[in-house]
Amino acid sequence: MSARREQQEMSTEERAAALARASVEVISQGELEAKLKLGRPLRIKLGMDPTAPDLHLGHSVVLKKLRDFQRDGHTVVFLVGDFTATIGDPTGRSETRKPLTHEQISANAETYRGQAFKILDPKRTEVRFNSEWMDALGVRDLIKIAARLSVARMLERDDFERRMAAGDPLFLHELLYPLIQGYDSVALEADVELGGTDQKFNLLVGRDLQRAMGQAPQVVMTMPLLEGLDGTRKMSKSYGNFVGLTDAPEEMYGKLMSLPDPLMIRYYQLLTDLAPAELARIRSGAIHPMEAKKRLASLIVNEYYDAQAAAGAQRYFESKHQRREVPDNAPVFRIERDMWICELMKQFRFAPSTNEARRLIGQGAVRVNGEVVSDVNFRIVPGTHKVLEVGKRRVARIEK
Repeated sequence: MSARREQQEMSTEERAAALARASVEVISQGELEAKLKLGRPLRIKLGMDPTAPDLHLGHSVVLKKLRDFQRDGHTVVFLVGDFTATIGDPTGRSETRKPLTHEQISANAETYRGQAFKILDPKRTEVRFNSEWMDALGVRDLIKIAARLSVARMLERDDFERRMAAGDPLFLHELLYPLIQGYDSVALEADVELGGTDQKFNLLVGRDLQRAMGQAPQVVMTMPLLEGLDGTRKMSKSYGNFVGLTDAPEEMYGKLMSLPDPLMIRYYQLLTDLAPAELARIRSGAIHPMEAKKRLASLIVNEYYDAQAAAGAQRYFESKHQRREVPDNAPVFRIERDMWICELMKQFRFAPSTNEARRLIGQGAVRVNGEVVSDVNFRIVPGTHKVLEVGKRRVARIEK
């Protein structure tokens, strides 16, 4: 039986429960059920500011939930926040995120569209840009919108409260950001808005504004934040702990193999459709952690590429990292004399500076002929030292 037919045979309550599965919070489940009873496709909103050129697996958690709504017959409104990106969203840390130029925003937004369609169905996706209405909104109208919410309400946002308590500056334009994101829901007449748990306040502002402006308030659904490869902070390009949706298969597979073992189950739960029984076997330890991690990496590479790419990425990983073989396509560099290893790493562009080269050596991330180099004064001898490796993915042959 097809997924669509199964959904048609489910009760409204069962459909709502299925759509809410794996979410952190739904505000509210009863409202979601009521909207499903309207008998029309709902408008499901997700807003993303194009602050970086690529999406990553952390973004895929909410994108997959949008796909669930599409499979239930609803329309996804993928909102590119090209206007809000020029403001600079409060980061949730101790400082304001820097606004981007129009050129940066345009370039990043263009990549978002294609990457989102790796997961979403283009036929059920409406791509919009909030500059459509915000560029045309005058100061008078913006003030009228701002009059719908109190300053006290805006200051309820957790990171605003923390910064004020710590005496850190809070700028007026930062208070406008949730207001504008909330107004996007009014402009789009959103029925449901999705976001990470760190976006809950902004999503609720959308409910407040819709109610104040005569619309039925949107249902808010928050999704879990995926921890990055470091196992602690949320996945983010700014932290360098991400797996990009456009990473090459070998890169994607290799990054996932560096995942801390305790995070494997969470990655399986949020990023794959593995059957509960199989997940229970992995959790019980019936499958060796290395094999379980290889399976996870293969499943994810297969989703964004295909089975052939996943198999090739696994062979590459096993050859390079388990059997320590040098890939056939590794670059070849020729040197005529002994060279200081830090200088060679800079010439190979394996390190941007001498200090970074020293740091990598100190971390045990540099190997010559398969042996870890611990001496920052080590010299490469042509003819004797034939392979240089830095980290898990930078390798070169050395010839005389």
